[in-house]
Amino acid sequence: MRKTGSALVTGASRGLGASIARRLAADGWPVAVNYLPDPGDAQRVVDGIVTNGGTAEAFRADITDEAAVDALIEQVEARLGPVAVLVPNATGPQPSKPALDVSWQDHLDQLLFFVKSPSLLMRAALPGMRRLGGGRIVQIGSEMPERAAPGMSAYAAAKAAQMSLTRTWARELGPLGVTVNLVAPGWIPVERHASVAAEHVEAYRRDVPLGRMGTPDEIADVVAFLASDGARFVTGERITVNGGYTMD
Repeated sequence: MRKTGSALVTGASRGLGASIARRLAADGWPVAVNYLPDPGDAQRVVDGIVTNGGTAEAFRADITDEAAVDALIEQVEARLGPVAVLVPNATGPQPSKPALDVSWQDHLDQLLFFVKSPSLLMRAALPGMRRLGGGRIVQIGSEMPERAAPGMSAYAAAKAAQMSLTRTWARELGPLGVTVNLVAPGWIPVERHASVAAEHVEAYRRDVPLGRMGTPDEIADVVAFLASDGARFVTGERITVNGGYTMD
């Protein structure tokens, strides 16, 4: 059944974002598939959704640019309806660097995607959510703050900041009927990991209590739950989806 409003998934042309977009469309949401810069992958996601009976359109935008985000939300609202479900998923490069080599710019590069971009998107989408009487914001976090993996300090710090945003927004936006939650995937191999050696994947898998690597669809399932009416009384939460890898 078609939903009221639309779902916007940033960075949805491939990887986790593509799976999330497909799952939300299967649940009846008209989905805005955000991409940058190549439209080919995004259009394939859209075509697949439409072939399966869903509604989707591709929207090109740099979600770290304030004017571009405002224009994106305006375009999505005009073509698919107000954004009822916002999934800030887009990310950038995640270089591994020893702590002594990490510059302030390295930190800013990560904060750009995990603090600035979600903030811009929330601010632009919120008026539409208020018109709808509520909405869902589902951030895509990471297990990295718990893993404290050497070389990933800038990324881990930004992801920890993203969780703080989630909890604070949950308190502030709750009275408006907007829930805010975060899904923290483990290492889910996608296209960007194609060059990772098989032994590294196997080393990670051995420490997963469920004995296997996760899949993008398993992340999408949890996002879809948080976007659903079934999660109407869930907010300010962080759900880790990694087969138990970071259990205490």
